[in-house]
Amino acid sequence: MVKAKKYLGQHFLINQHIVNKILEVFFKCPSFFSIEIGAGTGVLTEKLIQHLEKNNFIAIDIDKESIHYLKQKFTDNAEQFLLEDFLSSDLIGKILLEKKVNIIGNFPYNISSQIMFRVLEYKENVQCVVGMFQKEVAERICAVPGNKSYGILSVLLQTYFEVKYLFTVNEGNFIPPPRVKSSVIILKNKNIIRLSVNEKLYFEVVKTAFQQRRKTLRNSLQKWSKHLSIPFAEKRPEQLSFNDFIELTSVIEKAISG
Repeated sequence: MVKAKKYLGQHFLINQHIVNKILEVFFKCPSFFSIEIGAGTGVLTEKLIQHLEKNNFIAIDIDKESIHYLKQKFTDNAEQFLLEDFLSSDLIGKILLEKKVNIIGNFPYNISSQIMFRVLEYKENVQCVVGMFQKEVAERICAVPGNKSYGILSVLLQTYFEVKYLFTVNEGNFIPPPRVKSSVIILKNKNIIRLSVNEKLYFEVVKTAFQQRRKTLRNSLQKWSKHLSIPFAEKRPEQLSFNDFIELTSVIEKAISG
């Protein structure tokens, strides 16, 4: 059996009922090449292998012990288990660049936000994400304007994906139990071909606004606001929807271009 490693943020799901609930949601996603992130002991993998075509699914983990264990446990599918880091793997980047992809996983909590930023990097091809997150991160992703959890991830992910909070998972459903509650959420790609504004500028505006979230936009976006009268000037960033941020970016873009 694989030993959970604290430095990798490993907490292995052991409740089969929750496993089935996660997979039930995932199998309703449109059929594309699927990647499981953080395969661990294979609790999700076992049924993924049964339901997905061999050439249409891989499971990755950065833990050598985990990959070795899975190759031994599922000998007929050994080639589907890869020792790869989702955040930096050139192979995974190539797949994400070339294929429409679904992603599933009990994501390591210490890198789950980073995983979502890489999903954003390949948002044209990532079609569906069903994942277990630390509850705080899940709430942040699904938060609506005005909520204290609402932030950069909320705005950027909701720009391109329909996000939905599915259910909460208590600590006792894992070995070892985490110190926090967990949550399962789903993201479905809206398949927006392109934004109506410059995307790089849009990302910059959102990130700059939330870096000083307690300030009004007039103050947090000073690099632009001193040159123009921006909409929502007296509001704080958490009060704006992604559509508001698109409108704001449009005004800034037109001012910059003269």
